[in-house]
Amino acid sequence: MAEEIKFDDSIDITDVTCPITFVKAKVSLEELELGQVLKIHLNQGEPLQNVPRSFRDEGQEVLRIDDLGDGTHEVYVKKLVE
Repeated sequence: MAEEIKFDDSIDITDVTCPITFVKAKVSLEELELGQVLKIHLNQGEPLQNVPRSFRDEGQEVLRIDDLGDGTHEVYVKKLVE
């Protein structure tokens, strides 16, 4: 089992579709301070492809992506830029 990552806030976006998935996750990350971590619960497919890539493109750090085995994943993003 992978080491647990401490996170400061979490959001479940399994009930929304792209591109709203990234918008909701981005708003949640914007509320955090630099260095804090957001845990995002999302579906596989487009959200899993787009959300981590979009955060990387913005200069944030994707710490880990966990496959929960039920068609959903948890993505841990550390806020590095405002």
